[in-house]
Amino acid sequence: MLNLHIATIAIMAANVLVSLRGFNNMAFFDRYKFSINAIQAGQKERMATSGFLHVDISHLFLNMFTLYFFAPVVIGWFGSVKFLIIYFVSLIAGSLLALFFHKNEPFYSAVGASGAVMGVLYAAILLNPDMQLGIMFIPIPLPAYVLGIAYLLYSIWGMKSRMGNIGHTAHFGGAIGGYATTLLFKPELFVTDTLIVVLLAIPIIILFVLDKMGKI
Repeated sequence: MLNLHIATIAIMAANVLVSLRGFNNMAFFDRYKFSINAIQAGQKERMATSGFLHVDISHLFLNMFTLYFFAPVVIGWFGSVKFLIIYFVSLIAGSLLALFFHKNEPFYSAVGASGAVMGVLYAAILLNPDMQLGIMFIPIPLPAYVLGIAYLLYSIWGMKSRMGNIGHTAHFGGAIGGYATTLLFKPELFVTDTLIVVLLAIPIIILFVLDKMGKI
């Protein structure tokens, strides 16, 4: 059982309370979800509030479960204030990337803390690249950076194919936010973990190259 820091508890509590309100009040859910049309009309707060709403209990649990495991890594390195900065920068970065890629889709909408959580996950991988992670159907643990890269490549495929009801763009944007903020806070990683920094940048470069080529 990991020791939860007060900052992690506060983030989890905010997600739970706002999500529960959204489960029970559809008008509240619709007012604060990520909506391209509403954001372009001036309701910019949705870019933050949507990160605390979830579709259902399983969606909420998956995000908070992931946060539970990776928040302690980031807090252990940076403390609670920088952890919170990484969390909220990642949340907004996810919304900004979604706005960028879906700006011509007025009915596009999304909710969930996934972008912020992906930012925390990517930060944790940068800070502790030797972490070993296990996933379903694979009997041996894999280096965390391998899974991080693989997930972002999967997100690019998801953005291209538009398959499933998953906010791939927000996930990717959140990872960019966590990556960039971690390097801003700890620039010596460019020297001490150059290979990991470069490897984790590859999916980000691929995304923008594909966008430049008009393939997304």
